[in-house]
Amino acid sequence: MTVPRIVVVGAGFAGHTAARGLLHRLGGAAEIVVVDAKDHFLYLPLLPEVTTGVVEPRHVAVSLARSLPGARLVLGAVDRIDIAARSVGWTDPDGGRGEITYDRLVLTVGSVNRLLPIPGIAANAHGYRSIAEALYLRDHIVRQVELAGEATDPAERAARCTFVVVGAGYTGTEVAAQGARFTARLAKAHPELREQRMRWLLLDTAPRVLPELDPRLSRSADRVLRERGVEVRMGGSVADARADSVRLTGGEEVPMRTLVWCVGVRPDPLVDDLRLPTDRGRLVVDPYLEVPGHPEILACGDAAAVPDLTRPGTVTAMTAQHATRQGALAARNVAAALGIGKRRRYRHHDLGFVVELGGLDAAANPLGVPLSGLPATAVTKGYHLFAMPGNRARIVTDWLLDVLLPTQAVQLGLVRGGQVPLGPKQELAVTASRHNSEQGAVDAPVAGHDVGDRR
Repeated sequence: MTVPRIVVVGAGFAGHTAARGLLHRLGGAAEIVVVDAKDHFLYLPLLPEVTTGVVEPRHVAVSLARSLPGARLVLGAVDRIDIAARSVGWTDPDGGRGEITYDRLVLTVGSVNRLLPIPGIAANAHGYRSIAEALYLRDHIVRQVELAGEATDPAERAARCTFVVVGAGYTGTEVAAQGARFTARLAKAHPELREQRMRWLLLDTAPRVLPELDPRLSRSADRVLRERGVEVRMGGSVADARADSVRLTGGEEVPMRTLVWCVGVRPDPLVDDLRLPTDRGRLVVDPYLEVPGHPEILACGDAAAVPDLTRPGTVTAMTAQHATRQGALAARNVAAALGIGKRRRYRHHDLGFVVELGGLDAAANPLGVPLSGLPATAVTKGYHLFAMPGNRARIVTDWLLDVLLPTQAVQLGLVRGGQVPLGPKQELAVTASRHNSEQGAVDAPVAGHDVGDRR
């Protein structure tokens, strides 16, 4: 007797949670297939700590084979979904094709970098949604500091020690705050840089940093940034970018060598290819997470416009908190459709947000209570440990070692060229990481298609 096949597309916050829930609820009563371009779940919120050397990159990646025992794992980037034939097609890392049919589909393809039509951004900015990009940025920053130490031209030295971050949301704020702390520690190992300023600029068109949060938390993060020497420039952005400078919307020219793009995300383009109703690029679903007219398809996370029953007339935000809880509900409702349990509508009140600023600084509002300083740091780290589906002991060890030992500042050979393309649809070329046998380096990473959002 055959069992129904449930295919989960994407293993980010929503997809990984859905797959775990399905395995728990259905066991051997269904075949669970998970298709993703990666063989791991990536815990995106800790990427800034990967860049600054606090956390080992492997520790923010949780093996799908270990965390989803009993599921069939398919390594491939999904590029075609045939709703009529109930099939999913993908391209594997070696360029081969694969296809599978489904009885039920859970679509959790997540989001990708959101690019704006600003000249030079795609060619000169660093993306920030994958381990490869986080490690590349670390190598790049270390290289710039080391080259600055060798530079005899004061203008060149200043440019190499200037770092521009665009986007003052969660990611951008954390990158700027932790990056400023990182470069200050790097500079201590170079006597020739003792008088050189490590200049960080954080740009955003919003009126304040972390505009999504309570103004008190925004002010707390702003204070930490300024104490670390970050120039917080609200109400403006980049007008155009070159490899060695950026022009701001106010007309100012800023010589630099590092531009980090943290403006935000948009739903994966695969959603548009389905030719189903969307809401600002997100697939329209009902409160049960089902696609209207196609009860065999459920969608959740960043790719789905899930009605927010706590705020009628709106859809849920693109956050990991919603994605995780929607993934759990998707598993419940799929099981209910197969006769196990009862389905429910999605209703969730935000439990608060956390922002890791590095060291003993953080901002958090658990259950709406604004915190800063050491209490916020404790809550933030506790939240991350709770949300991580694995590697918790390794993460704690990394945090302890960061307190006890000096920062390691070495290049890992990831930087080969002077430019980092940020254009879309290039992840496969990056993850394949074409090796340069002569230099022992890999190509520079570009904008990724990782599933899930920051918080």
